[in-house]
Amino acid sequence: MSEEAVPEGGSPVRPAHLEIARLWLAARGLTDVPPPLLAARLTARRRARLAASVLLAVFLCAAALVYVSALPIRPADDELGTQRRWALVVLTVLVAGVVLGLSLLDRWVRRVDQQAGAELPRRATHSVRPGWRTVLGVPRAALLAITYAAAAVLALVALTVRDGAAKYAAVILLIGLCGVGAGTAVQLRHVFTHPVVADDEDSLKADFLMRVEDAREVALPTVVWSLPIVSVFDTGLDPWNTGWLVFMILSIIALLLITAWEGRRALAAQHASSAR
Repeated sequence: MSEEAVPEGGSPVRPAHLEIARLWLAARGLTDVPPPLLAARLTARRRARLAASVLLAVFLCAAALVYVSALPIRPADDELGTQRRWALVVLTVLVAGVVLGLSLLDRWVRRVDQQAGAELPRRATHSVRPGWRTVLGVPRAALLAITYAAAAVLALVALTVRDGAAKYAAVILLIGLCGVGAGTAVQLRHVFTHPVVADDEDSLKADFLMRVEDAREVALPTVVWSLPIVSVFDTGLDPWNTGWLVFMILSIIALLLITAWEGRRALAAQHASSAR
């Protein structure tokens, strides 16, 4: 086999990427979908997810550096000094950079999708456009909303009842939450609104499953769970930090239960389809 396979009218795709696409289709029972165009779309998604993970990891490290750059802060210091104000300006610029970076990564993935769609002889469409309830699911959407809301409430409580370094940490947390929340909203909008890339029933199903996986990947609140670690947990397990830990553990348990429930539903649907 040559190093690269060339789909009809399309760009070269590496054999390894074709094999990954075949495995992806086989795992979902879609054996009639030609893998070349799908391979390009899956490859773009893998690379974009890796780049997004690196981008968010760099952001978490930068947020931690912004926090420690203004230490030590005396407990009695309730007002933000000049150094801390500049540190927060830097953090705000970083947040804007994260949102822009995530948006550009999504645009690149959609451009690959458009190129794949342009190579199809005809385009299929959903009879009913899948909405967020179908693509993401109510439980995951609720978990995402509750996670952000609870994190914001805990940060606001810290901002109003705590003092000194804890207030500064709460401000960092709120800015980070706004940035990550905006990035997540932009990514989900892309997932929900991008055009279908399919030319028959099977490729339509593959496109839908890819959209579902994209939405679930974006909706994982891992950065929300990580943000307090870079700035909040600096005073030991006091009641407020203990509340944060309980909140994160409960939300992780909720995610595990939702994942298990979705797995049982998918298995039941597969058995019902086989029975027919």
